[in-house]
Amino acid sequence: MTGTKQQLDFLDWEFGVFFHFGIRSFFPGRRDWDGIEMPASGFDPKELDCAQWIKAAKQAGAKYAILTCKHHDGFALWPSTYSRYGVAQSPWKGGKGDVVKEFTDACRAHGLKVGLYYSPAQWGSFAIPFSNAKEYDDYFIGQLGELLSNYGKIDYLWFDGCGSEGHEFDKKRIVAEIYRMQPEILCFCDPEWAPGVRWVGNEDGYASLNNPLVVSSTDFSELATEEQRLAEACFLPAECDCKIRNTWFYDNNEETLKSVDELFGMYEMSVGHGSNFLLNIGPDDRGLLPEADRARLLELGERIKNAFGTPLDYSDPVCDGNVYTLTHNALRDPVWKLPLHSHLCNCLVLKEDLTKGQSIKSFRIYAYMPNYKKKKILLFEGRTVGHKAICRFGAIRASRFEIEITDHQGEFALNEIKGYFVK
Repeated sequence: MTGTKQQLDFLDWEFGVFFHFGIRSFFPGRRDWDGIEMPASGFDPKELDCAQWIKAAKQAGAKYAILTCKHHDGFALWPSTYSRYGVAQSPWKGGKGDVVKEFTDACRAHGLKVGLYYSPAQWGSFAIPFSNAKEYDDYFIGQLGELLSNYGKIDYLWFDGCGSEGHEFDKKRIVAEIYRMQPEILCFCDPEWAPGVRWVGNEDGYASLNNPLVVSSTDFSELATEEQRLAEACFLPAECDCKIRNTWFYDNNEETLKSVDELFGMYEMSVGHGSNFLLNIGPDDRGLLPEADRARLLELGERIKNAFGTPLDYSDPVCDGNVYTLTHNALRDPVWKLPLHSHLCNCLVLKEDLTKGQSIKSFRIYAYMPNYKKKKILLFEGRTVGHKAICRFGAIRASRFEIEITDHQGEFALNEIKGYFVK
């Protein structure tokens, strides 16, 4: 089973930046469902600059960005005709502003894929009362229609299921409307709605070493107590969403900013385990990225670039049955000793050809010694490969590497193997 073009393209995006911005950005200390009102009069980002956000994301190497158009509090970042609680009721730009437009324009100007987040749930006195399920769905479709019809091509629609567990949506009707308005869109949502992208099951930024792309059950939300069994197995890439601080929205908690080491580890165990890495930053009440967060994001981007920007001097892989061989280009017969100046290697990055589906279920990596033609040791045992597997081991000046596929389902192929020394 293979994925759609949109799903395979999504895996190539690898790294995205999530921007939680809204009414909560102006009320530090508030929490979801805490019952404390946040009046629209508090929303006034006098220095809003979505281009600043997107420039930083692009400089860090991100390929896509997502904006929280409406979070659980119900505040709309665009002038929605279906809401009485949003930018139209705020003092910002005299109620004439549109954050969604400024965000989508910035993404396109700087070449990032456009993602919009929407939470169907809402709470508080500004929430619109509904007498029945159809009325709720009408409202849902109406707001989605504004987002998907007024801002050009939207690449990614991100639904948050938190708080919606008790409502039975008319899934077929809603999905039909989504694809009518945006035929090529990819959705992060309950796969029973539309198979697209699945939640990895935690909000800490990590995927398991064993990370199949075809699954029969998924986690739905933070409030759900068990995995959801699917009617049939689906090809569903996973996305690892996580926070740069300990809150999604801006708060007075700069001391919780994660270190570059921790963020880089999250990258290695998300992208490096075949998933996408979605890192959240909360723009502040000015409408700008806090300088410390922006600097940390750029540090992370530099760390990733330094680690994986330039591969070591190994040959293209040669396949013989279930074994792929990489030979150091400094090695020349009949002299088998590597020169002392040859670089150390402590990481191989493998990429599986997914055009016919994910096949590899386990593999081993062996290294040949610098001075011996036939001596090798086992360095690493892995599980799935998928889009990418980042395999770290102790530094070695290896003359050759062998990657042995030890278990697979159907035909398999690795279309890329590169060596790196990651500091």
